[in-house]
Formats: sequence, structure tokens, C-alpha cells
Amino acid sequence: MAQPRPVETPSDLPGDDEVLRALVGRRDTGRRTDGHRIALVVSGGGMRGAYAGGMAHALDDAGLAGCFDVVYGSSAGAYIGAALLLGDGRGAAHIFFEDMACREFIDPRRLGSRRPMVSLDHLIDHVLASSKPLPWERLRDSPVPLRVLATAVDDLTSHVLEPRTVPEWKVALRATAAIPMLAGRPITLHGRRWIDGSVAEPLPVLRAMRDGATHVLALLNRTVPELRRADPGAGPARWARALDRLAPGLGSIAQESARHGPVLAVLDDAGHPFREGAHLLVITPTEDAGVGGLTTDPVRVELAARGGHAALTAALTRAVIAPSSG
Repeated sequence: MAQPRPVETPSDLPGDDEVLRALVGRRDTGRRTDGHRIALVVSGGGMRGAYAGGMAHALDDAGLAGCFDVVYGSSAGAYIGAALLLGDGRGAAHIFFEDMACREFIDPRRLGSRRPMVSLDHLIDHVLASSKPLPWERLRDSPVPLRVLATAVDDLTSHVLEPRTVPEWKVALRATAAIPMLAGRPITLHGRRWIDGSVAEPLPVLRAMRDGATHVLALLNRTVPELRRADPGAGPARWARALDRLAPGLGSIAQESARHGPVLAVLDDAGHPFREGAHLLVITPTEDAGVGGLTTDPVRVELAARGGHAALTAALTRAVIAPSSG
């Protein structure tokens, strides 16, 4: 069996356990009269979402799934957020290694053919219809909003989609996961074309704060060293140049350092002005299970989900048992 690799430098991002204590307070009292606005932010990253899926599973196991005021998600993060809002934290984790780590969903042999390498048809029309059915009407009517992020093709900026009907919700979840060149053509909704939300905004922490969140819990799919590591090489990779042919500038912003740089500056600095007056806690995997965005090895993907569950559980234990920690 594959074994997770220890993180090279297990330093944490500066965070505030008050976020988890606020959630526990709501759970234990059953009230939302605390004056807080608690946001959950779930990062994207394709099959890397297994880490955050495991974290969502742990939140559900702890009885905290119903304690948020708003949920934000890009790409895989939107699917995880939807599952958690609908009370299926277990499914948010298990869907990755039970239903998505397969050639029906990701098959490199389809690259270059007329069929997309990543099949959103399989995910939405099969997995979410029969294997792990998603109650679309409940998602549409949820009192806690799910903010689904997608990247507009025309200006390469991130936007919150605003689906109003069940068919539009299905389109929105396709749009946020429409990986350029790998998942088919951009998705059209409300007269604009959209691609993967994590291209322009992989972790909507800054958006949650701008929207007035007083407490933000962010679930990341990368270890801290991975997040801090800049892209190797001086120039754009070949795939980045190919993306630029799809839309000028797309390749540049899709590279790791460009995508995570702005939010990392806030995550890595407890004194950052953007954090003033807000409580922010970031949960990251503590071990690397060797899962990338297109990994289809179910053993590794399950390890990632279990690692995410363990990371969130450890943070919750720390916050509740040692309330004086910061």
C-alpha cells in the first residue's frame, strides 16, 4: 500500500483557533446569535480535492456542517462545499476514491481526441445522478448559500456564478470545473463563457473577507511547503503557452505562483492588513499522499482523504482542548 510522505518543513500557516471554537459554540448552543459571519472556503485542484473532502468529512463527523453562514468553492471545492451543505460530508471524501479515481472520469488516452480527458459528463450525469445522487433542489433552496466561483474567458477574472434553477446549477458546477484543454470547451451560462474557477481564484479567502466574514475556515489541498514553493523555471511551461493560445494571458495566471501568490501573502502573515478584524484558520494536509490534480490511483486518493480528515480532527482537538492556543 502506498504510504504518505512526511512534509519537508512542517511549519504551519499562522491561524486563529477561534474559528473552530465559534463553530463549536454554535453546535453546542444550537443558536446563531453570536453576531459572527462564519465562512467556509474550499480550494480547488481536481483530484487533490480528496484532501479537502476528508476535511469536510471530519467537519460533518464533528457536527459542524450546519454551522456556517456561507460557503465558497472553486472547481472541486464547489462540489465539496455542496456535499457538506447537504449533510453528506462522508460523500465529499468518498466520491474521490470511490467514483472519480477511474478511467471513466480521467483517461489520458482521450487527450488529443474529440472526447475530453476529464469527463464532466461522467461526474454530473452518472456519479451525481446515480452513484452519489446530489439533491439539486435542496442545493438550489439551501438557506446557507454556496458561492460557486468560475473564471470568465473574456477577461480571465473570477466571478461568483448565480444559478437560479436546477438546470443552471448543473451548468454552474460544470463551469467551475471546466479545466482548460482537458475537460472540453468552456461552459456558457448567462451569456458568458466560463472555465475552471481555480484558474483565477483557487482559494476565495480574500473574497470571503471582502464580503464581510468575521471568521473564515479555509480547507487547502496542498501542504505548506507546496503552497510556498514557486514554479520551477524562468519562463512559461509548454502547457502554459498552449493555454495562451486559447485566451491570451491564461497560461500566465494558471501557473502556480501566479494563482496562489496574492492569497498566500495573506495566509502567511498574521499581521497582514487584510486580516484586521477577522479570524482566519487554514487547514492544510500534514502529509503528502502523492496525489495530483489528475491522479487516478484509488489507494493514494483514499490516503489523501484520510489525511485530510486527520488534519481537521487534530486542529479541532487542539482548539477545544487547548483554548488558549492561538
